[in-house]
Amino acid sequence: MLFLLEFKAMSNSHKTTKTYSQNDIKREWRLIDAEGKILGRLATEVANALRGKDKAEFSPNQDIGDFVIVINAEKIKVTGDKENQKLYYRHSQRPGSIKAETLASLRKRRPEEVIRRAVEGMLPHNRLSDRLITKLKIYAGAEHPHAAQLAAAQAA
Repeated sequence: MLFLLEFKAMSNSHKTTKTYSQNDIKREWRLIDAEGKILGRLATEVANALRGKDKAEFSPNQDIGDFVIVINAEKIKVTGDKENQKLYYRHSQRPGSIKAETLASLRKRRPEEVIRRAVEGMLPHNRLSDRLITKLKIYAGAEHPHAAQLAAAQAA
């Protein structure tokens, strides 16, 4: 009998996850300048903004994060000798078709891809991350076509 009373007391103390409708979620546009920032630390900052982990309404199973614009992707820094040692792999699913590319060559060819892959690796690996990554906009230089969204966000 004592066990039943203890179990009832424990069952009433469970936590619930609050869900928010799309009308309740307020999304903002954030501009992050990657110039001189370390790749991993930048990716953490971006991933947290995409998920909405810095908001009081954070819920792990909902997309409540902000839109993120990253500029100057070509000017990121990495520590140590990662420039030559870090490898990015891709595979076409055909036998023997694995390709490896160093960070230096990928940065030279597609600087936005370096940040996108780092952020994608820090997001949860499920269907929610597919939606989150679409809110990430990365540009190699300082120019971007989202000036209207940032102006509207600052005016509000």
